[in-house]
Amino acid sequence: MDAFAGDVLAVIDALGEPPAVVGASLGGLAALAAQGATTRQLFRALVLVDVTPRLEPAGVGRVVGFMAAHPEGFASLDEAAAAVARYLPDRAPRKDITGLSRVLRQAPDGRYRWRWDPRLLGAIGDLAGGDPETITHRTDEIATLLTQAARRVLVPTLIIRGALSDVISGEGVAEFLEAVPHADSVEIGGAGHMVAGDRNDAFRTAVVAFLNELPPAKGSPP
Repeated sequence: MDAFAGDVLAVIDALGEPPAVVGASLGGLAALAAQGATTRQLFRALVLVDVTPRLEPAGVGRVVGFMAAHPEGFASLDEAAAAVARYLPDRAPRKDITGLSRVLRQAPDGRYRWRWDPRLLGAIGDLAGGDPETITHRTDEIATLLTQAARRVLVPTLIIRGALSDVISGEGVAEFLEAVPHADSVEIGGAGHMVAGDRNDAFRTAVVAFLNELPPAKGSPP
């Protein structure tokens, strides 16, 4: 997580001004970790998508299990789409699966693999093992650290939760709102952890409405 936070800090420093950040899942955790690493306000605004400091161990185990399930990759996009469908049984099957080519890369051996660094799974091997006690211990540690980081967020903040999510709960959202009392929250019906993929229309509406309410950035025309 320190490495992800460092990436966020490097991007912001390269931009030269605080951006409005939309962080889904790991992206949201990285944004919170980055803010926890400094006293200056990094963001103009922050949107957290189905992530809070308090993660649900069962949901985390399911996500990590999916990530670790196919180290050999897939023979085709159809095979990858079938794996996604098993992981997301409540989502209607997609007729057009070409969008998967944005999140998969075709290796020299012709097989398709996810675009994340496979070493990531080695770094979170204690979660990938699926031991419930270990997962609970790690998520408790993460909750403590990121709640402290969340208390440093002073800019406009929105948290979006998928109503069907098993990764964060209503209680987790309530804890976050207690730590960041100026934040707003939205729950998207019919969406799980992959909110934008499940209900992109409602997700887009919520994010755009929030961003449109922000005061003008410094140096922007009136």
